[in-house]
Amino acid sequence: MRTYWVWLALLGAAWVCALQHVSLNMAILAPRWMGSALFFAAYFISPLLRAKPLLLTLNLSAASVVASAVLWPELSGTGNPYAILVFSMLAGKAAFRLPPTYAWTAGIVIFISAMAPAAVGYPSLPPVYLVLHAMMLAAALIVYRTARQRGEEAEARNEALLSEYRKMKRRVATDEELARQEERAQIGREIHDSVGHKLTALLMQLEVFRMQANGEAEEKARQLKELARESLEETRSAVKALKKGEPGGLPAIMRLIRKLEAESLIKIHFTVKHGAMSAPLTNEQSITVYRAVQEALTNIMKHSKSREAEVVFEAPGGSVFRFEISNPGAPIGRFREGFGLQSMRERIEGQQGRLEILQHYDRFIVSGVLPLHLHMIQGETNE
Repeated sequence: MRTYWVWLALLGAAWVCALQHVSLNMAILAPRWMGSALFFAAYFISPLLRAKPLLLTLNLSAASVVASAVLWPELSGTGNPYAILVFSMLAGKAAFRLPPTYAWTAGIVIFISAMAPAAVGYPSLPPVYLVLHAMMLAAALIVYRTARQRGEEAEARNEALLSEYRKMKRRVATDEELARQEERAQIGREIHDSVGHKLTALLMQLEVFRMQANGEAEEKARQLKELARESLEETRSAVKALKKGEPGGLPAIMRLIRKLEAESLIKIHFTVKHGAMSAPLTNEQSITVYRAVQEALTNIMKHSKSREAEVVFEAPGGSVFRFEISNPGAPIGRFREGFGLQSMRERIEGQQGRLEILQHYDRFIVSGVLPLHLHMIQGETNE
């Protein structure tokens, strides 16, 4: 948009100079001003016709004819060099906005409009100069279009390569996930088949020994059997944990962030403060935080103009866990809580937490606070 106004300012300056060079006679100045208004009206509506090359061609051709009529020299005047600048800018716009066939058509009309005064004997720049200028301008515009087309083709190839890279990255992440799951399953089977079976056999042998022993030996056998039974239970718990899916909570959120950034869906600035990674969140709280972050990032991708977000986790004082997802950028307008935000609020309040949704003039913030279970920390300390 800034480029449009720069070119408009240059065109306006060239037009004013060309108009002053033609004549300052008040008798014919009014028709020239009316023609100037018609010319700039055609120029102003040209951006609206970008998707319609035929109409844009007719628009630029008509603008060149109007420019030739408005800037037509008087018999007693001299050649107008500023008019050539106006026609050159129209030709550049045609080359920049139109397909080749339409651009050549508009260019021919513009060239004829520029040559018209010389063709009928009115004062003008030398025809040879006009032809050479037109040839050099056409060559420059052809080189520009060729370079631009090559740049667009290179950008398309880079986009295709980037898309393929993202697919390969997702495939690698999926393969790593499958490999980890298979490895956990294999470790679980080995523990179950080796350690679990041996502990079971040890329990049976200790039971036989206890039945045959008496006195102090029997009590010792009973204690050993109890220890072996506890070891077997812990082994089974470890096997069950290995068979479960990936852990939730913060690690899952970090994987989500890596996935979104790998696919270039959104740029995320992730910050962890005040021991948030070691916060003793329950499984339900971890899932709640994950769903809240997921919903907030989804809303940003769906509704925000800015593909950027900031995610902050912290556990100030060790008594609460706080998360914040903010979206900087242009205002997104007024909002109302939809089903996703309402579900997020209900889920967090169900964990005795609170959710706040704030909208400043340049930032949209979703923040939540969850209480940490201090008895979990104390229990781990006692152990």
